[in-house]
Amino acid sequence: MGESYTAAIHRILDANLDRAREGLRIIEEWCRFGLNQQSLAAHCKQMRQTLAAWHHDELRAARDTPGDLGTQLTHPDEESRLSLDHLLRANLCRIQEALRVLEEYSKLYNSEMALTCKQMRYQVYTLESNLLDRPRHQQLAQARLYLVTAPIENLYDTVEAALKGGLRLVQYRDKELDDSEKLLQAEKLCQVCHQHEALFIVNDRVDLALAVNADGVHLGQDDVPISVARQVLGPQRLIGRSTTNPEELQRAIAEGADYVGVGPVYATPTKPNKAAAGLDYVRYAAEHCPLPWYAIGGVEPQNLSAVIAAGAQRVAVVRALMVAEQPRLVAQHMTAELAHAARD
Repeated sequence: MGESYTAAIHRILDANLDRAREGLRIIEEWCRFGLNQQSLAAHCKQMRQTLAAWHHDELRAARDTPGDLGTQLTHPDEESRLSLDHLLRANLCRIQEALRVLEEYSKLYNSEMALTCKQMRYQVYTLESNLLDRPRHQQLAQARLYLVTAPIENLYDTVEAALKGGLRLVQYRDKELDDSEKLLQAEKLCQVCHQHEALFIVNDRVDLALAVNADGVHLGQDDVPISVARQVLGPQRLIGRSTTNPEELQRAIAEGADYVGVGPVYATPTKPNKAAAGLDYVRYAAEHCPLPWYAIGGVEPQNLSAVIAAGAQRVAVVRALMVAEQPRLVAQHMTAELAHAARD
C-alpha cells in the first residue's frame, strides 16, 4: 500500500474516531444530567475511552483540517433540532455511521480495532433502544393521578372504576397477604390496568414486579437500592422512590429514580409513624425536582387545590379513591383539576 493511501486511511480513521467520540459525549451528557442514569452514562464513557485508546498519535498526525473538503459541507437538517428525541437520534446515527466506517477501514489498519468497533456498534443499537423506545416513561409523564391501593373487599371493582374515570397509574400495595395471594392479586390488577392502557407498579417487591410483568416498582427508603433494582429491571421499567425531605429527594435523583413520591403532605393513617412533611416540602419539590413527582399523604379532593397551589401537578392518593363511594367520579374530578393546573 502506497504512502498516500496509508495517509488517507489514517485521516479517515482519525476523523471518524473524533466523530464517534463527540457523538458519544453528547449522548453521555443527556444520560448523566437529563436522565440521571448513572449506568447508561458510564457505558457511554467506557465506549469513549475505548475509542480514545485506539486514537493513536500516528492517526492524529495525518489530520489535515485546512485541506479537508468535508469541513465546508453542511445540510439544513444539521442547523437545528426539532426536539430532544431528534437531537438524540441524530447523534446516535452519527455514532453508528462513524463506527461502521471505523470497522471497515480498520480492517486495513488493525483487525482487533475493527472487531472492537463492530461490537461497539451493536452496543449503540441497544443504547438507542433504551433511550428512544421508552413508552412507559412517556406514559408516566402524562399520568397526573396515582392510586396506591389498600386492602379492601372490592379491590378490583374500585380500581377498575377509577381507571374508567381517567386514572392511568396504579401501585399495588399490600403488607399483609402471603406471597401466593399477592401474586394472584397483582396479576389480575396488572391485566386490568393494561386493558385500560394504564401503568401498573408493584410496591417494594422487584421479584413480584417481574413475575407479573409490571411496569415497574416503587421503593421505600429502606428497600433495595435503586441501582440493584435497575440491574434487575433494566432501563425500560420504572423505578419510583418515596422521599420525605430534600436530602432524600436529591439522593433519589442522583441514584437514577424515574419518579419520586413527595410527602406525607398531611398526616395519614396509611403512614402512622411518619410526621407530615407539609406543603413546604411540596414547594421545595416544585422548585428543585426535575423528575415527575407526586405529592402524597392525605391528599383528597377537599385539599387538592391547596396542594396544587403549593406547586404540585401530580398527586398520589390512597383513601381518596379506595374508600370513595364513586371512585370513577372522584378520579374524573381530580384528574381534571390536575390537568388544568398543568396547563396554567
